[in-house]
Amino acid sequence: MQLLFCATSFLFTEYQYVGIFMIAFAILIFLFLGSVEGFSTKSQPCTYDKEKMCKPALATAIFSTVSFLLGAITSVLSGFLGMKIATYANARTTLEARKGVGKAFIVAFRSGAVMGFLLAANGLLVLYIAINLFKLYYGDDWEGLFEAITGYGLGGSSMALFGRVGGGIYTKAADVGADLVGKVERNIPEDDPRNPAVIADNVGDNVGDIAGMGSDLFGSYAESSCAALVVASISSFGINHDFTGMLYPLLISSVSILVCLITTLFATDLFEIKVVKEIEPALKKQLIISTILMTVGIAIVTWIGVPSSFTIYNFGVQKVVKNWQLFLCVGVGLWAGLIIGFVTEYYTSNAYSPVQDVADSCRTGAATNVIFGLALGYKSVIIPIFAIAISIFVSFSFAAMYGIAVAALGMLSTIATGLAIDAYGPISDNAGGIAEMAGMSHRIRERTDALDAAGNTTAAIGKGFAIGSAALVSLALFGAFVSRAAITTVDVLTPKVFIGLIVGAMLPYWFSAMTMKSVGSAALKMVEEVRRQFNTIPGLMEGHAKPDYATCVKISTDASIKEMIPPGALVMLTPLIVGTFFGVETLSGVLAGALVSGVQIAISASNTGGAWDNAKKYIEAGASEHARTLGPKGSDPHKAAVIGDTVGDPLKDTSGPSLNILIKLMAVESLVFAPFFATHGGLLFKIF
Repeated sequence: MQLLFCATSFLFTEYQYVGIFMIAFAILIFLFLGSVEGFSTKSQPCTYDKEKMCKPALATAIFSTVSFLLGAITSVLSGFLGMKIATYANARTTLEARKGVGKAFIVAFRSGAVMGFLLAANGLLVLYIAINLFKLYYGDDWEGLFEAITGYGLGGSSMALFGRVGGGIYTKAADVGADLVGKVERNIPEDDPRNPAVIADNVGDNVGDIAGMGSDLFGSYAESSCAALVVASISSFGINHDFTGMLYPLLISSVSILVCLITTLFATDLFEIKVVKEIEPALKKQLIISTILMTVGIAIVTWIGVPSSFTIYNFGVQKVVKNWQLFLCVGVGLWAGLIIGFVTEYYTSNAYSPVQDVADSCRTGAATNVIFGLALGYKSVIIPIFAIAISIFVSFSFAAMYGIAVAALGMLSTIATGLAIDAYGPISDNAGGIAEMAGMSHRIRERTDALDAAGNTTAAIGKGFAIGSAALVSLALFGAFVSRAAITTVDVLTPKVFIGLIVGAMLPYWFSAMTMKSVGSAALKMVEEVRRQFNTIPGLMEGHAKPDYATCVKISTDASIKEMIPPGALVMLTPLIVGTFFGVETLSGVLAGALVSGVQIAISASNTGGAWDNAKKYIEAGASEHARTLGPKGSDPHKAAVIGDTVGDPLKDTSGPSLNILIKLMAVESLVFAPFFATHGGLLFKIF
């Protein structure tokens, strides 16, 4: 109950600050978009067909603001409900671990599945209701309707950014502080109740890895849906008012919920986990089964819901597309996601040689461990980038920017299964923490550790999906922005574009520096506090006195609330400043640069951190002869592995996952404000 109280308390505090931002930014959206036509209430010529009349810019301002608030509230709700589910599941998983590893696995996985289905269904339901309500006002003006709907994606992702950054800083400050003092200096087990930072660490798993991750994947889903809807609205679906064709992205998401529901039965009902070594293969099978079933589901939906031939808007012309080509666009995104997932698993699982090599490098100390880990992260980027590149080429060749948008939806179509697998990890981790703090038998802790080790790898797979889909989503949004801002070509040799390109490529580094330093500053305070308690509280080390958990929780809370604002401001203000003062050409360069740079850093950071974490667990478990030569816990190689793990914590759980939100959020924000930038942007170039 203490974990639940602390996690709920932190989220309420965070949401109070985020709520103020949400209202302020909603006002900004209304003022910027309303000023495009001087807050006029008269109908205006449509952007893409000047012969038709569309609803006034003031209507776009009002409805964009409403959809922004809807997206933000849905994102916050998704994260909060996910956290509630996880905190209740933690203790239940611990209790079930007394009966065996199979029973504990079922509870942890079903709890993650509840969160996955809840998030996917929430996002779909709210978006569908919003479209139908907006349609009552817009009528036949589908161009304006779906332009206003893009605010939904902006709201979802802006809340996800603060959830990911704030939650990531919270959890990693506590984790680093607990590990450095507890494991390295005091040589006590992980989650030992004598460690003052242990409660903050376990709370952090819920607010960062559950609430933050839930908001993040909801943002990806919302943005990919909005990108596809915007492009479709100015294509034959929108021109001919084919509502079923228009809602093709939502049909994919609907089928994905059914597919993932069937897939879940394979893990919990059809096949029973009996021994530890069956856990990770069972989770991997979930991804394979859901991908195969989803391929069939997409084929059925495309055949039933989409005309055999239609046109897609492609930079000023209508491109003819066949329904089988659209199926291939979604399919290539779906299977590229699976490839990225398995490559991520290869580089982050201690069952394979890359992580075992990192563990082996700990023989000569922390320095060689860090060098090997960084090299692994850089190398792990290669195949995912090729997979993304092939997806982009195939989907764009068949269906232009709409193809890229639905490819992103294809990659996210197994979101419910992905979230179930992802949430399963932190639930298992906290179950182990509860077992340790409650003084339960060593056998129970071994079972929860086995569940957690498999969860670590699958969490890395989830991050791989999120980053890959973010690349496709941001590119689709970029295409929609270029079309909406009436840019015919993006020429990188133009000075206006090139300066944006090089600045945009720098932004992920700036953002990562801010988030990494935030974790470091908070961890420094945490380490000092944990050391102080061990040195000044009599009998703490012997277990005769209780530590002051509340102070450590307060350090994490205060640090995360304070430190999440500057990175968030950097991401949210950059498109506004660049678009207003430098214009749409420079902003297009910034978006392209941030996309190309951000994807590489995000993949390498997440995989490096995951590899260091599992190298440490490889040594701790001592499951092979090689691992036993590096152990046991407390040995010099183990201490070197712990240091690598603490360096990797902010990479894999704060900077890496947050970067995919950076590239998506800047793109969707630019699309929402595109009418303002196209009309009033480029003030500096106009003056000079």
